[in-house]
Amino acid sequence: MGLASTDDVASRYPRVTAAGPIANNIGPERTEAIRQQLDLSAGDAAFFVAGDPEKFVKFAGAARNKVGEDLSLTDKNRFEFAWITDFPFFEWNEEEKKIDFSHNPFSMPQGGLEALQTQDPLTIKAFQYDIACNGFELASGGIRNHKPEAMVKAFELAGYGEETVVERFGGMYRAFQYGAPPHGGMAAGVDRIIMLLCDAQNLREVALFPMNQSALDLLMGAPAAPSAKQLRELHLRLNLPEK
Repeated sequence: MGLASTDDVASRYPRVTAAGPIANNIGPERTEAIRQQLDLSAGDAAFFVAGDPEKFVKFAGAARNKVGEDLSLTDKNRFEFAWITDFPFFEWNEEEKKIDFSHNPFSMPQGGLEALQTQDPLTIKAFQYDIACNGFELASGGIRNHKPEAMVKAFELAGYGEETVVERFGGMYRAFQYGAPPHGGMAAGVDRIIMLLCDAQNLREVALFPMNQSALDLLMGAPAAPSAKQLRELHLRLNLPEK
């Protein structure tokens, strides 16, 4: 939807009119509401995408970066930082038609056990956080869910029973029975920080042993095929598919 100056627009609307398939179908009142909400003026444009959020968010971000580069709107001499907080704890798995963990199943849900027992699971936020710079994630972390009963309840909402928690994460589950204190932290991606400082566009440009698109380390020649002796030492037998 693009906006242009006009002398023919009705007096109750500003001296701009919108064009494009969306503006043509939603009418002048809704178009004007969008213009006001986005603070658009003559010469501005608004773009809309729809569909699967995971797909259209990436598309919209790439389109935004492309416009910024092509129109020289991107300031390449600044570092802009942003904290991302209040991640959703659960999300809806459309393929399996069930609730699933959104990111880290071992983070503490905001509200603790009470939230897990009383809230709509899809409204629960997690104590998770990221810090980004110029659109690149530099560090990620959270507060650990250190209470066994809250951990079990969180997995139950995602369709897993207590026996699954004990079988798959028994070490952590049993350790928390002794009363672990609240704890958390974060891990920084030093390679990404170096990438920004060097004005590089890809991690492979600053990595010591970069991998190509096929996950091969051409410098080290890895991964390489194991020898028969190595397989015997590890008690492994290969059953590779026919080419």
